[in-house]
Amino acid sequence: MPRGELRIYLGAAPGVGKTYAMLEEAHRRAERGTDVVIGLVETHGRTHTAAMIGDLEQVPRRAVEYRGAEFTEMDVDAVLARRPQVAVVDELAHTNVPSSRNGKRWQDVQELLDAGIHVLSTVNIQHLESVNDVVAQITGTVQRETVPDEVVRAAEQVELVDMTPEALRRRMAHGNIYRPDKIDAALGNYFRVGNLTALRELALLWLADKVDEQLGRYRDQQGIAETWEARERVVVALTGGPEGETLIRRAARIAARGKGADLLAVHVARSDGLVGADPARLARQRVLVESLGGTYHQVLGTDVPAALLDFARGVNATQLVLGASRRGRFAQLFSRGVGVTTIAQSGAIDVHLVTHTEAGRGRRAAGVPAALSRRRRLLGFALAALGLPVLTLLLTVLPDLTLASDILLFLAGVVAVALVGGLWPALVAAFGGSLILNWFFTPPFHTLTIAEPDNLLALAVFVGVAVSVSWVVDVAARRTREAARAAADAQTLAAVAGGVLRGGRPLIALLDQLRETFGLRAVSMLELAAEATGRPARTREERAWRVVASVGDHPATTPDAGETTVPVDERITIVLRGRRLAAADRRLVEAFAAQAAVALRQERLAEEAATARPLAEADRMRTALLAAVSHDLRTPLASAKAAVTSLRSPDVEFDEEDRAELLATAEESLDRLARLVANLLDMSRLQAGALGLTPAAIGLEDAVPRALDELGPPAAGVTADIPADLPAATADPGLLERVLVNLIANALRYSPPGQPPTVTASAHAGQVELRVIDTGPGIPEDQWEHVFLPFQRLGDRDNQTGVGLGLALSRGLAEAMGGSLTPETTPGGGLTMVLRLPAASQGMVEGPQE
Repeated sequence: MPRGELRIYLGAAPGVGKTYAMLEEAHRRAERGTDVVIGLVETHGRTHTAAMIGDLEQVPRRAVEYRGAEFTEMDVDAVLARRPQVAVVDELAHTNVPSSRNGKRWQDVQELLDAGIHVLSTVNIQHLESVNDVVAQITGTVQRETVPDEVVRAAEQVELVDMTPEALRRRMAHGNIYRPDKIDAALGNYFRVGNLTALRELALLWLADKVDEQLGRYRDQQGIAETWEARERVVVALTGGPEGETLIRRAARIAARGKGADLLAVHVARSDGLVGADPARLARQRVLVESLGGTYHQVLGTDVPAALLDFARGVNATQLVLGASRRGRFAQLFSRGVGVTTIAQSGAIDVHLVTHTEAGRGRRAAGVPAALSRRRRLLGFALAALGLPVLTLLLTVLPDLTLASDILLFLAGVVAVALVGGLWPALVAAFGGSLILNWFFTPPFHTLTIAEPDNLLALAVFVGVAVSVSWVVDVAARRTREAARAAADAQTLAAVAGGVLRGGRPLIALLDQLRETFGLRAVSMLELAAEATGRPARTREERAWRVVASVGDHPATTPDAGETTVPVDERITIVLRGRRLAAADRRLVEAFAAQAAVALRQERLAEEAATARPLAEADRMRTALLAAVSHDLRTPLASAKAAVTSLRSPDVEFDEEDRAELLATAEESLDRLARLVANLLDMSRLQAGALGLTPAAIGLEDAVPRALDELGPPAAGVTADIPADLPAATADPGLLERVLVNLIANALRYSPPGQPPTVTASAHAGQVELRVIDTGPGIPEDQWEHVFLPFQRLGDRDNQTGVGLGLALSRGLAEAMGGSLTPETTPGGGLTMVLRLPAASQGMVEGPQE
């Protein structure tokens, strides 16, 4: 059975018209004769959406009872039994009631697709898992319902339902999205223009990535290698040379001219291993590319221009940035070079050949180490000096041999010298052997004259073969040594990487691993003061440098105090003490230094984030506070003002009963306002750490009745079971009363009619525990911590019952008094809030009794 197809309508925010557009498509398919049913559509009370359902067949929902309340979910079995061609399933990210077969609605949709049923569905950008944290940072609202990105990416079609922020806010103001009592809070919080603009951009970028992925897949399927300039992509080629930073910055400027352009850096490594770039410089250039928002890539290839263009075409690049050749003019006479070859073969890709200060200066290769040790070279010279005379003596006493045989024996001797001593001893043996062959074995003998042209050719071939063999042997020995060095470097880098990953502080771990690897006494990272940058005279002063991090004994405090200095950038320098490193070791240390700079930057970013987090939290609290106060102060203020205005009105005469009722209304409203302001002030004091405490021993048998009296008539049915022998608790009497009032008021709000909450207390392990028990709908366990977040009712949540400070404030006050506040599930359904306080010691004076 073929799998069904999924079509998703993606929106930036609630109310853009996803469900409406989905229902329009359902009607279009139904009019074409397709069998369409509605598995589930959430209208959220929106009349236009409800009217759009029209005469479409709806599969009855399945009723689910959970914790004393009844919910409805899509009946998956009924839809499967009905087997329509197309099923309409709204809100893909919805979380099903815990007793459902699947935890998420997108899992229900997967079942329908597996059964061959096509599905139309909807999702908002804030519900995608990959951008969930970004949305929370932008809006201040954490979305608990998410759907994996791969589920949406796997859809055959994703259609964006777009609307400008201004139009969406007008739709909100007209009452087409939320109920009138929620409009003000929504417009002032989640539906701000900035929030909607950011969410819209996220939706557009996410969909653009999916479209780009589809385009790449289509090009691969069709075998299309030509560049399609659907999106600007700038590729910069890096050789590992000193010009790399200039090229990267130029490419970044080119990419910045086109909004949304991608920057990619690529280094082509020779697959034969004969040419290598400076790893330290490449590491620094990679950091620079990533800091500019680009990505770094490395590919293998013996033909650099071909490999470079293959990569550019593979990523559908539109522009390629190369550096002008560093080779000298003489070298350019024999080869066009990478730049000219790439331009000739680039096709539709625009190639920028950027000049730089290193252009035309020639390649300054690092010093090439000797292939063999000095001892083996001396041994080779000795073998040439002794072996050639001995071989000559043997050939003179042996029976007559042809010149060809003599030449082959001398060639074997030259190869033996090359194997022992390398290139230069072999060259000496080759030219010396040619002279000996000419003098002793080539007619006329004992002269350097050669009579026969064939003999001259034979000697010339001998010299050529001997020199060639010597060169090959020397190169092989050199490559063997380089391979061994590369293996040692790789092992060292792996050890350093492991040490960094295992270390609690990456920078310290890196420096310590560096000290241990090279057997150093101390390693220190120094930073030059900003005022000394660019002033050589100041850099010699000790106070101009600051030790950022160091390991070992007596680390250097200035660059001059160490044996080896490795600059990282114009301000950061690594100083090594203990021994002077070889040039080959220095290249490896430079690679480590570049990684140390990255680790330093990460540590500083982490410190800045830790410093900024409290400020951001305080700012978020202030923003939420203003939004909440603007809405929640309105009701009590309006009620009190209306009552006072009515009493002062000269146009109406009120009897005593009406006057008493109006005064009671005003008093109740002002009391509610006073409690709200007190909660806000206490929460701000908690956030600032300025809450004053007066701990004392207080009995719960006295504190609980005072809290019930504070709540008035609504708390008349609350049952309190406080044992007479319960020890006193250590708490601030005023704050404890505030906590109890908030907890009992919250329980009263959610208790079913006729089933008031119960308050019980007990003592255990040096603590006094008080439980406020209700039998209401309860809270799922995975959301227990969420109820303690301040202002958690804002945004898309209910704003009728206050700013959501009660439980957050209660937990903060409890912890300030040395206690804790945790939720538990009430047996049989409901929520139990457990307040734990330290039991009072025998010598503590009890608080005032009222």
